[in-house]
This record gives sequence, structure tokens and C-alpha cells, in this order.
Amino acid sequence: MTASMVLQLADADATERLARGLAQTAPRPAVVLLQGDLGAGKSTLARGWLRALGVSGAIRSPTYTLVERYPLAAGGEALHLDLYRIGDGAELEFLGLDDADAALWLVEWPERGGDALPTPDLHVALAIEGQGRRCALTPLSPAGRVWLERLAAGQGLAAPC
Repeated sequence: MTASMVLQLADADATERLARGLAQTAPRPAVVLLQGDLGAGKSTLARGWLRALGVSGAIRSPTYTLVERYPLAAGGEALHLDLYRIGDGAELEFLGLDDADAALWLVEWPERGGDALPTPDLHVALAIEGQGRRCALTPLSPAGRVWLERLAAGQGLAAPC
């Protein structure tokens, strides 16, 4: 697999630009694991991503609902999950996701979902660094590797580190 692409995100605008780039280059379907401490920018990235896919209206954090579903302008739906409040992957059974045929899965706190989650394509690790954020994008599938190559080529980002 290709090594991680590491980016510095100076502010929320930079995070939203990255979200647009990821949305424009993503395979369908795509499963994305979002990791980082509280306040690292996971929800900002998810909101920017969903907006870039044409979601209008309120984009709610799934902190308490665990999952929010959004119809996409291009068809299909996106699932935004926040698994912080679950104990283990077995609890995902109660969310009714077994038959989900989503174009996009954005999963916050994925380590709590274990093997109950679909096979991921991309791991996004966000960390607070000074006034901004450090973002490491790591492909986890062949589609994820191609995705990062398209992102780097199409967005003028540096080649993967």
C-alpha cells in the first residue's frame, strides 16, 4: 500500500478545502475512518465533505444519534457515524446498517466498531498542531491508494510522503 500523505491544515477553511478534494476524487462506494482527539476536526471535515456532495440543510453531528443518513445529489446516501458512545462493534447491529448500500461511510471513532464495519478504503488521522491541524491520509485498500493518487494529482497537493 502507498504510504500516508501528510498535510498541514492551517484552519477550518483548509480542512473544508481538503474535504472538497476528497469528495471530488472519492471512489463509490467509499469507507473512511476518521480518527483524532475531541476537537481535532473530524466533524468539520465530515460537514465539508457532505456539503461538497450537495447535502443542504442541517448537518448534525451523530454524537448522540450514532448515525446520520444524508441523501446525495448524485444518488445514494452518505452515512456519518460517531461510535464514541458504543462499547464494541456488536452494538452496531442495533443501528440497522446491515443492509446499508451507502455511497459513502464517514466513521468517527472507528476503533469502537471493530470488525462490524465494512472494509475501509481510507484512514484520516487528524491532530491538533499549534493553531492548525496535522492530517495523515493513509490508503487501506487498492481503491484508497488510487484515490490518494487522484487527490494529489487533482488538487496540486504534494506527492504522498
